[in-house]
Amino acid sequence: MYENFAELYAIIKATEKLEKAYVRDIISSKEYEPECQKLIAHFKTLASTLKDTVPSIERFVDTYRMDCPAALNRLVVSGVPATVEHRAAAAASTTTSAAIVAECVQNFITAMDSLKLNMYAVDQVYPLLSDLFASLNKLTILPPDFEGKTKMKEWISRLAKMGASDELTEQQARQLHFDLESSYNSFMAALPNAGT
Repeated sequence: MYENFAELYAIIKATEKLEKAYVRDIISSKEYEPECQKLIAHFKTLASTLKDTVPSIERFVDTYRMDCPAALNRLVVSGVPATVEHRAAAAASTTTSAAIVAECVQNFITAMDSLKLNMYAVDQVYPLLSDLFASLNKLTILPPDFEGKTKMKEWISRLAKMGASDELTEQQARQLHFDLESSYNSFMAALPNAGT
């Protein structure tokens, strides 16, 4: 039993040292990941073996006065190497941003097409501009004073003062279409790697 305790102690300490070495850039992610996976696998095997004797790893760490917060996080909380954890977060962030960009493009095109189809009533135009404004605000890569945001906000406040059955004049519709098109072009230019 004490031999297993010594093994558990060694795995936790080794994981703490490995985490610190990785954070300090002493070892590369290429070296870190397989070693960390090995330690996590050994830990899971040993922890399941000792589950009756050591019901709580945190209590084990406290009992033996181990100062290993990074190891506890990696072994007990996360269960995967930091490289895997951060790679998944970056992929999720990229996927989320791509979905929001697609939503913005869709809203731009829908708003411009509705004007081309002579949909000038406030209750037809307002929801489209509102959706566009909301999707532009979700995209964190755009600055708060982005042209598209300010123009859509102006149009939304202008439309809010009108009645639902009121219609845009031909001149207003033309100006709105122009603002949408120039905002769309600015939006596309603001995207990273636009045009490549």
